[in-house]
Amino acid sequence: MPDLLIELFSEEIPARMQARAGEDLKKRMTDGLVEAGLTYASAAAFTTPRRLVLTVEGVLDHSPSLREERKGPRVDAPEKAIEGFLRGAGVTRADLEERDEKKGRVFYAVIDRPGRPAPDIIAEVLDHTIRNFPWPKSMRWGTGSLRWVRPLQSILCILSAEDGAQTVPLEVDGIVAGNMTRGHRFMAPDAFSVINFDDYSAKLKRAYVVLDAAERADHIWADATNQAFANGFEVVEDAALLTEVAGLVEWPVVLMGTIDPAFKDLPPEVLQTSMREHQKFFSVRNPKTGRIERFVTVANVQTPDHGAIILAGNQKVLFARLSDAKFFWENDLRIAKSDMSIWTQSLENVTFHNKLGTQAERVQRIAALARDIAPFVGADADEAEQAAQLSKADLSSEMVGEFPELQGLMGRYYASAAGYSDAVSAASQEHYAPQGPSDAVPTAPVSVAVALADKLDTLAGFWAIDEKPTGSKDPFALRRAALGVIRLVLENSARLHLDRFIDAELLKFEIRQANGTPPALDLHTMEETLSEIAEHGVFGAALRTVKTRFYDAAEKPDFKEGSWIDGIAKRLPDVSEHLLSFLHDRLKVYLRDQGIRHDIIDACIAMPANDDLTLLVKRVTALNDTVKTEDGENLIQGFKRANNILLQAEENDGVEYSYGPDVKFAEAGAETELFAALDAAEAKIAPAMAQEDFTAAMHAMAALRAPIDAFFTDVQVNVDNQTVRRNRLNLLHRIRTVCSSVADLTRIEG
Repeated sequence: MPDLLIELFSEEIPARMQARAGEDLKKRMTDGLVEAGLTYASAAAFTTPRRLVLTVEGVLDHSPSLREERKGPRVDAPEKAIEGFLRGAGVTRADLEERDEKKGRVFYAVIDRPGRPAPDIIAEVLDHTIRNFPWPKSMRWGTGSLRWVRPLQSILCILSAEDGAQTVPLEVDGIVAGNMTRGHRFMAPDAFSVINFDDYSAKLKRAYVVLDAAERADHIWADATNQAFANGFEVVEDAALLTEVAGLVEWPVVLMGTIDPAFKDLPPEVLQTSMREHQKFFSVRNPKTGRIERFVTVANVQTPDHGAIILAGNQKVLFARLSDAKFFWENDLRIAKSDMSIWTQSLENVTFHNKLGTQAERVQRIAALARDIAPFVGADADEAEQAAQLSKADLSSEMVGEFPELQGLMGRYYASAAGYSDAVSAASQEHYAPQGPSDAVPTAPVSVAVALADKLDTLAGFWAIDEKPTGSKDPFALRRAALGVIRLVLENSARLHLDRFIDAELLKFEIRQANGTPPALDLHTMEETLSEIAEHGVFGAALRTVKTRFYDAAEKPDFKEGSWIDGIAKRLPDVSEHLLSFLHDRLKVYLRDQGIRHDIIDACIAMPANDDLTLLVKRVTALNDTVKTEDGENLIQGFKRANNILLQAEENDGVEYSYGPDVKFAEAGAETELFAALDAAEAKIAPAMAQEDFTAAMHAMAALRAPIDAFFTDVQVNVDNQTVRRNRLNLLHRIRTVCSSVADLTRIEG
């Protein structure tokens, strides 16, 4: 079987597009070949700055011949139906056969599809792939119609076998496929022919092109670390930069230069960011001092002077870049040490969102919320409030204006320089975390308080203005914020009821949006309700307390229908519930990634205090561990049987069997034993639930498996004696109550 080699040679392909482009070429070509009947043994894609390469081994030389029978409409069907069938089958009327079936005579099309030579199929698939390639951005050039990421210069497409190689006949927009390619742009610009992939890769290497991006990256890293080690330094790891640089060169030449001592006092993160973003340099650190003192650049050419001129030019450009950074740093430090309020006040001119106010207004909300959260996460309330007020200050700094990716980090440096405590300074950086599922979660109490406040304010704000994620769209990263809240709470074992804070934040937004429209009494009521939420926990309870306090008896039963405060009272609880449900949905995703079934999570969400995520997950963990055991699985089946019998009886009789059963009416031994088992279980479950030891509670429930099984084996519930029947139904209710202590087992599937 022949092997296929394809090379699409162009001007420089952006480094960040290369890996995806290689995979797209591989997928589209192999899918197209297989669909056309050409199977293959293996395929691999390679990329360099100027070429996409695909090698496919063991390709069939012909597609197989196929014979297909396709049933059509009845012979007496309308003419349009018959014509549609002819078009779909690709046949003429003369090609149709008539066959007798139960419902009459029917047309059949017998389609013979002869095998096609591999070159014809390859040319067809490659032409379609090139013309429809999914570049994120593409361009046209000259007078042609082809769109490509950069001007496409040549196509190499050959089929090679033991008896030689043949060029696949193909022309795309005036570019004729051949067996020629070129090496390095400067060191080996002449074209040369190839006969197969081994020949191709060997000749490319002699022409100063390393085809494999992984090989280029390995070479860069090995040479950079060796040079650094030889000089007593270490290269700062940066996987993303290494991948990008490997996509910028075909023949990597590693050079190490020095950083002017004038910049030694710049924070290492500033040096690293400036060199990475502007120059694509690797930072080289002195392990003794922790400072960035050298850099590594990767050239794409070997020079007689071993890169001396290249290094000199790079150092000159770097000096200018770092001079700017030094200027920003020194200016910012002067402001930080004198008065950081200059920055916080300037946030009044920065709009966070047109419906949610300025960054300054947002900071004040976060500060108030952080103060409220502080006691629940072990933070000092004054420090948490202070940290929140400073948390966005660095957004006004010149350094963050130049390097937005340094926000938070620079805030930490500036707060520390201004003399604030380590906890307050750290919160400036850490309150942004976590920003993804793999980010580290802050553990310092002040940082946790500010981080939770920041994310809850974001969620509540966008819920208040009805800007929620829809489908795959999430322009304000609200799913990420919700996951951040979940991880902050769970990984710090924080115990707080989110309902309270959600309701308070939503009410703040309602008051802000009111903009003085409501009557003074209504606005006063809302503000009083806001202060009462801290004590009563949720909006509804706080509002009822305030109504009792401020309104006459005649007005207490309800507010005037259609009034402003009536609208708030009706709307806000629904918004709050929807936001909590959104957090629960993200929690489901988070826990499913840990192997926990959705029905187990739903069973625990159905229980009270489900806004305490730490408590909720303790329930989930205990239930999940129990369901995995044989006793636990059988217990759930016994519970469902008891529940189904009870529900049916309650529906038929029109009563609720919740009156305590009495053992004196027990007639069977299994019935008496179940009473005793329930007594023993309840004696263990009650203290376990009081201590929130759900694992112990579930163990006690699992011990009920055997007596419940014996009860259903030996005892008939629906007997003629109504006293005995009622007692047994009440006993089933007791089973349901005991087994539902930790979770709503009716929601467990299976």
